[in-house]
Amino acid sequence: MAVFLGIDTGGTYTDAAVVDAGQTRVLGKAKALTTRPDLSGGIAAAMDAALAAAGALPADVALVSLSTTLATNALVEAQGEPVALVAIGFDAGDLARAGLAEAMKGDPVIAVAGGHDAGGSEATAFDADALRQALAVLPAGVRGVAVAGRFAVRNPAHEVAARALIRAETGLAVTCSHELSARLNGPRRALTAVLNARLVGLIARLIDACSAHLASRGMAVPLRVVRGDGALIAAAQARERPIETILSGPAASIVGARWLTEERDALVSDIGGTTTDVALLRDGLPAIDPEGARVGGFRTMVEAVAMRTTGLGGDSAVHLREGLDGGLRLGPRRLVPVSLFAAEHGAAVHAALDRWLMAPALEDQAGRFVRALGAAAPGLPPREAAVLARIAAAPGPLGAVLHGRADLAAVEALVSRGLVQVSGVTPSDAAHVLGKLSAWDTGAAEKALRLMARRRDGAGRPLAADARALAAMIEAQLVRQTVDCLLEAALAEDAPAADGWGGLAPDALTGHPLLQRALAGHAGALRLSAGLAVPVVGLGASAPAWYPAVGQATGTPRMVLPAHADVANAVGAVVGQIAMRSRGTVTSPAEGRYTAHLPDGPQGFADRDAAIAALAHALEAEARARAALAGAAEVHVRCDTTVREVEVERRALFLEAEVTATATGRPRIARG
Repeated sequence: MAVFLGIDTGGTYTDAAVVDAGQTRVLGKAKALTTRPDLSGGIAAAMDAALAAAGALPADVALVSLSTTLATNALVEAQGEPVALVAIGFDAGDLARAGLAEAMKGDPVIAVAGGHDAGGSEATAFDADALRQALAVLPAGVRGVAVAGRFAVRNPAHEVAARALIRAETGLAVTCSHELSARLNGPRRALTAVLNARLVGLIARLIDACSAHLASRGMAVPLRVVRGDGALIAAAQARERPIETILSGPAASIVGARWLTEERDALVSDIGGTTTDVALLRDGLPAIDPEGARVGGFRTMVEAVAMRTTGLGGDSAVHLREGLDGGLRLGPRRLVPVSLFAAEHGAAVHAALDRWLMAPALEDQAGRFVRALGAAAPGLPPREAAVLARIAAAPGPLGAVLHGRADLAAVEALVSRGLVQVSGVTPSDAAHVLGKLSAWDTGAAEKALRLMARRRDGAGRPLAADARALAAMIEAQLVRQTVDCLLEAALAEDAPAADGWGGLAPDALTGHPLLQRALAGHAGALRLSAGLAVPVVGLGASAPAWYPAVGQATGTPRMVLPAHADVANAVGAVVGQIAMRSRGTVTSPAEGRYTAHLPDGPQGFADRDAAIAALAHALEAEARARAALAGAAEVHVRCDTTVREVEVERRALFLEAEVTATATGRPRIARG
């Protein structure tokens, strides 16, 4: 029997699901803890257990498809490898836009002369010597380089030349912005290229881990990866463009939700360990975000499902709110739950918790633990290297490795680099205390919450009476923030324009007193009511624990918690299809002259339709080739053209044409 195997690697769990080749039912599923830094352990455990549950052999597997939230989580948590940006033809004002400064996080920016104009003609000669000199003094530890040239989408020649030079001089992986998007807006393309470069190593390690286990089990089958728009691509393509896998896991969950529930109009809310992802299904399909995926505060130029991703999950850090009112907030930073840390590191965790509980006063870092994911890393500043060495000696209390306040900043930097994990109280610990989860060490969770309950709010009052009271507070806050996510998505869908709600943005409206009273069914001299008009599909392993209360708070007509919701991402990974898009533009530098901006450079024409036809032909060939490379069978190509014109003195004046070629097909499998 031929089966399809889907794998989803998240921040906490790696899921696997086995689906029959006819894609009619789930035959088996399994979950395993994601293993850091070597992801192969979690992948192997989940994959083997799912095959065993399905009664299938490795020889039965015809296709393996992989989705992941690791790229999304890395951007939400501001993690990623050190990179450099080569900016060709941009000035300081350009580089200050689109959040580039925040994205660089102090990493080097190399600005060199060059670039093209809007018509694709060279504006300034490319200064290869300046780039060569800057590369010679790159800081140690830089793992990749992003290249962005002015108007590179109209002529990529300078980006291509820079890439060749960088590879020859450094051997580093290079990301060119024109290969990630065909749209204008140089700073945002540069941002997208930087984020892509940061993720190359992360996604390569994931693919290598999966490929290695497939080989060890004798499975010579195609490996596909889910893109952010839900389509499948070849593993080799995901290595080069890992940025396209942001929202991969959430996109797979949307595909899985549609397949598992057959709902056609619904809000899909997927709660993982690090994020909650909300998207709207209309007539069975999610919308594609026309502005590009927004993740971790960055608006990229990557095509992805229109989805609101927020740093709220089962493993979100629990913080005390500042001010006299007190209260809690969750996220966006992920912590290792204390219950999980104790399950993995044993009696030493309980000993520290007991010591803190018996102390007359709370230490600043009481209840927090830390562990290293590696013993060393090149290019670290001396303080960070010293702190990492202390942490690597043995997992233990965070306070024990801090020799001063500056060390805490070093720990934060190490967490951002993915070298260190911090453990503390999370909603997963609260779920253990409330009896909703029992996978890890409930005793450690109870002690950690009892310890945190002793902390005092801004008015000097203890945060909670005991561990169970604090767990209830955490549950209520998670429900409240989840409701906000759902309301924001619904408000944005119903009034997408900036002034659609009287100038108020969706995130401002969710906390508006009138809406809150309406959701609560206020009935006095004035009767108010509000609620979601579509069902909510709750996905994720912890959804059954939290989402019934979410359904009540949003007034949804139906809360749907489908069977296999805990592995919806893994299911969605193998029920999608391959889709590749290529885009280009035709511009008019002067009346009667037209420039088709082809994948290999601009070409001039005297006839508009001839220019559009030449571009369409080139893009169709490129999309077909990319789909074939991704492993699509029976490729079909559709070409769409949008012509923009303005009327001047009763005559249509051509501005530009955008051509999009989309190649689709089912993935080739190992048999049949």
